[in-house]
Amino acid sequence: MPTAPRGSTRSCWPGSTRPRRRGGPAPRPSARTRETMRVSVQLPTCTEGLVNPIPFAAAPEDFVRLAQEAERLDYDGVWGNDHITAAPYVREHWKEPPNFYEVLITLATVGAHTRRVHLGTAIIVVPLRDPVLLAKQVATLDRMTGGRVILGVGIGAYREEFLAQWPRRRDARRGELLDEGLVALRTLFTEPAASYSGLHTAFEGIEMFPKPVQRPLPIYVGGHNEQAISRAARLGQGWLPGWRPFEEVRERTRLLRRLTAEAGRDPRDVEAAVQFTVMLGHTPEEAIARYRKTGMVQHRRSLAHTGRDPALAEANNLIGSPASLLEKLEFLAESGVDHLCALQFPHDSLNEMLEQMEWFARDVVRVFKGRDR
Repeated sequence: MPTAPRGSTRSCWPGSTRPRRRGGPAPRPSARTRETMRVSVQLPTCTEGLVNPIPFAAAPEDFVRLAQEAERLDYDGVWGNDHITAAPYVREHWKEPPNFYEVLITLATVGAHTRRVHLGTAIIVVPLRDPVLLAKQVATLDRMTGGRVILGVGIGAYREEFLAQWPRRRDARRGELLDEGLVALRTLFTEPAASYSGLHTAFEGIEMFPKPVQRPLPIYVGGHNEQAISRAARLGQGWLPGWRPFEEVRERTRLLRRLTAEAGRDPRDVEAAVQFTVMLGHTPEEAIARYRKTGMVQHRRSLAHTGRDPALAEANNLIGSPASLLEKLEFLAESGVDHLCALQFPHDSLNEMLEQMEWFARDVVRVFKGRDR
């Protein structure tokens, strides 16, 4: 397996070349690995002011157009993120408030205009939601779309957003709310008469029908720390971290497999679905220059408290020329990543996002999946 140099602060590519490796040549991913790696894109449900300008997607037709293009380009799914109110830094930077579209209603809208793509949440903030209502909404969406829903869940990036909605729950631990929510959701999805009693969540004898089409409905757990990986291994069908240094992705994917086995499950039953940013250029330098002009840079800084070092973002995302991105996909496939999930396209216009989606699909994804074995 290839490795980044130990002790390196880069943890990965300094630009567009592969991570250096001790020893012989790296093994290449098998044909099956290439063909089965899934690739999906993020819809800009709640990205205005964060990674895209205000306004960005201004009408329902914009979301439908993006989803239909994703389907035409053979992406596996479209995903939406979830916010209720803006982070403080967004209000400081923009005069206008961002438009945040409710993610499940948006997915229902685009689901009615597509046939194949999965419809995912990356992620839905469970501590902001009532678990019973959330279960009802998700089960209905899965029914209405013929079993296409993937429910990505997490605690949310900004504690300030939680406190804005629940000021009287200041002492609540969002991780506990997520843990209880996961058990509650699975109970509601599967039990004829569902009951649950936890510290924060309780209900009795809920007969929630119809149940989801999918058995089980796939739940992907967001977060990159060991606690999040443990949740995914015990309770989920997928692990969905935001971007991390590639070497760390490999190490934590191994941890996911080990913890899943220790939980008595098949390690391959939990998908490693990692989210990255995409920015293409004709050269790596052009792509980096374009990336540095986007709102994603400030957004990365706002998330530094989560352990993501913004200085590592350029080398550890899908930023570069098509050739350099093919090398990165090789490494991620070798590392056990199953799904390039909810890929972010931090562009200034819808047309530019569509152009990059097509370029990435044509010159990176299709080439990667069809390369000589």
